[in-house]
Amino acid sequence: MVRISISRPRMAAILMLAGVLVTTLFLAQRYHSSLGFHDIPPPPPHHVFHTDERLLEDLAIILPVNNNTDMQFYRNTWLRDYLYPVCDWPEPGCKIVCNMTSTYRTLDKKTICFSRAIKDINDKEFFIKLDDDTFVDRDYVVSLIRHYRGWSTPVTISDNRRKKDKTNPGVLDGVLYGNGKFYMFNRPLVKCLDTELQYKGPRNEDSVFGGMVNSGCGEPNVTYVREDDNFIWHKTYVNKNKYIDLAYIKNH
Repeated sequence: MVRISISRPRMAAILMLAGVLVTTLFLAQRYHSSLGFHDIPPPPPHHVFHTDERLLEDLAIILPVNNNTDMQFYRNTWLRDYLYPVCDWPEPGCKIVCNMTSTYRTLDKKTICFSRAIKDINDKEFFIKLDDDTFVDRDYVVSLIRHYRGWSTPVTISDNRRKKDKTNPGVLDGVLYGNGKFYMFNRPLVKCLDTELQYKGPRNEDSVFGGMVNSGCGEPNVTYVREDDNFIWHKTYVNKNKYIDLAYIKNH
């Protein structure tokens, strides 16, 4: 057997050379990776959609309907899984029944009716009241849910305004109320709605909802948020190459 003897200086030189080689390989690999050719991590799972779906599970869309309402349209949109149609009479697909024929003179009573009904919907954190000639963007609704979920105080989102009603001072006169095409609100607001509100009517149904909010929740205790109409379409939907008449037949 031949014994190979390596002097200390030579051993040090070999170790130094090995260190340089390893370092060079490591840096080359990092450089190569930085160019995107090697060791690219897999893309993250596409979880945004599923996260949005989970958020939307906390939503109920209150949609008052009548004989002219095109439910086929809404059932073929993202709204379908969250719809709570408010019908005049019991029929398939209805979630809330108010037993009265829809006219402009009864919509205030219909609003009180569905407001009482949603007090018993305990598994939803958010509600949207939507007219049947209106469409709203899904991502916009998700962004609102994401921002206001978990709030313990009442929140309502709409095109809020005031209206004089000298016949109902202290009840409807000058109270803040939302535009009926779209208003969104949370469960704390539902809990404090005064669904026994007394007033001289009939009155505009949105004003009556505002009166229930003011009487039961107290305006200073409510966060009023202005809607973004860039994401809400009323009567007509216009976007890029689409123009859709959402109110071809008048409902009343």
